[in-house]
Amino acid sequence: MQIKVKKLRPDAKLPTHGHPGDAGVDFYTLEEVIFPPGAQRRIHTGIALEVPEGHVGLCWDKSGPAFNKGLKLMGGVIDAGFRGELVGSMVNLSGQTQVLEKGHKCFQMLIQKFEHCDIVEVSEISETVRGHGREGSTGHK
Repeated sequence: MQIKVKKLRPDAKLPTHGHPGDAGVDFYTLEEVIFPPGAQRRIHTGIALEVPEGHVGLCWDKSGPAFNKGLKLMGGVIDAGFRGELVGSMVNLSGQTQVLEKGHKCFQMLIQKFEHCDIVEVSEISETVRGHGREGSTGHK
């Protein structure tokens, strides 16, 4: 599979795989981003891409910023029809100001096939052993 990628700015860094066979594609910050404690900031990559039809790009944390800096990616589902800049949103969960320097790995994307579903309203849904059970429903809290 090929993913077509376009630099929206000449100083944008193309996404990469960290190691041969890695599932995630790494994206890089376009500029330095400063995160005071508790702050949420947008992370511009300067990259647009084409996710193939029948696939979705799922954005996830990188372990370095997450483990070492307390920076959490705030979700990210990139549909096949989206052609804008890939912009992440991260929050600083640590008690200290954190900095992502320009060109730093900030998040990763997994490209996955998915099944499209039709939404059908019904008056009842099937019963299961679990039923309405939520947290702790297996007896392990």
